[in-house]
Amino acid sequence: MNYNDNWWDETDNSALIVKDCNWTILNDWDTVIATKELKVKWGQDIKRWDKFKNIRLTDNVEEIESWKMVLRTEFFKKA
Repeated sequence: MNYNDNWWDETDNSALIVKDCNWTILNDWDTVIATKELKVKWGQDIKRWDKFKNIRLTDNVEEIESWKMVLRTEFFKKA
């Protein structure tokens, strides 16, 4: 059999493009601001204008991670 050597191409980086509520592209280590008050089940609620520094992107384009908390991008904008 003739196998293709490039069946797994590590240089093919199909990175996801993550956008905030204003369609601004977010990157790792960005700072975002809450645009709405949000209830949190296990901790202090998120108030409007709260900042989250050094966010990390996840595998989902609708979610970012900060403080080991997953946040929905639809409620945050880039600072």
